[in-house]
Amino acid sequence: MNRQISHDELLYQISQTLGKNKVIELTAILHHQKFDLADLLSITLYPEKQIAFRAAWIMENLYFVDLLRFVDVIDTIIANFLIITNQSCQRHYSKILIHLTGKKADKVIKAKLLQTDLEPIAERCFDFLIDPAAPIAVKVFAMELAFNLRARYDWIPTMLAEQIRILVTIGGPGIRSRGLRLLKQLT
Repeated sequence: MNRQISHDELLYQISQTLGKNKVIELTAILHHQKFDLADLLSITLYPEKQIAFRAAWIMENLYFVDLLRFVDVIDTIIANFLIITNQSCQRHYSKILIHLTGKKADKVIKAKLLQTDLEPIAERCFDFLIDPAAPIAVKVFAMELAFNLRARYDWIPTMLAEQIRILVTIGGPGIRSRGLRLLKQLT
């Protein structure tokens, strides 16, 4: 796999409709050429929603292929998560942050996050949880992410339990199932 993709070519590729196979192919190419993650992250903020979404989708796939490359861009991921308005991108950023903050995260990532203020992430999660316009997937991932941060900030468990109780009474089966599982672990 000797193919190289420039920034402009990547923009062109993701301006087209992509299926899962094409995303996997692009991910492999970007991984092999060590494509600049900061460049990819900037594309996730692109004004055209579909291009931003596809870049975020590739970014998430790339994370699972080469997670330690993301250590150097954790601050950018956090900064973008706090400002991103594209709901499809919010979902992908949330999933990456769930893995970065999870119990099974690599020790290098954990060490980096110990030096990072994650409270704004927790606050943003609660913004998603109370936003009636936030898609269910974003709310579910926001619950998981806030749950991962519960030991770090003592205000999270109580507030998260309250929000989950509200969401499971008004939400559908997807949010109810995940919410009840997290609620059980919280109490």
